[in-house]
Amino acid sequence: MWHAVIWLAAALVLASAEVLSGEFVLLMLGGGALAAGVGAVLGLDVVGSALVFVIASVLLVFAVRPPLRRRLDRATANAGALHSNALIGKTAVVVSRVDDHNGQVKIGGDLWTARPLEAGHTIEVGQTVIVMKISGATALVVPED
Repeated sequence: MWHAVIWLAAALVLASAEVLSGEFVLLMLGGGALAAGVGAVLGLDVVGSALVFVIASVLLVFAVRPPLRRRLDRATANAGALHSNALIGKTAVVVSRVDDHNGQVKIGGDLWTARPLEAGHTIEVGQTVIVMKISGATALVVPED
């Protein structure tokens, strides 16, 4: 029964360590350790628990992890692109003078670093602008006519 506690502790440690890696390998190994811990609680000896760990871990790493990674990668890629693209064409209000070196605008309640779309232009506080492009975390804007 002592090995059940070790397997369950290992499952907790591996699942917690997954937060640092983000690759889902440690989470899958944690799932294998959890399965081994449950097996130990149900009466498996150390060798049986180790066998359950290996089989469960291999199945999780090769059967569950790939679709999970694809789904996460797809969701992550879409989230950033959708948010940035949704801002193009929106109006914003200048809250800090916008020039080639600094400036801020408020877009839908969010504060963004801003630069004029065309170098050399200055846009004063209070003016309404249109977001033409997003470059990283900076909105490139033009004054609204």
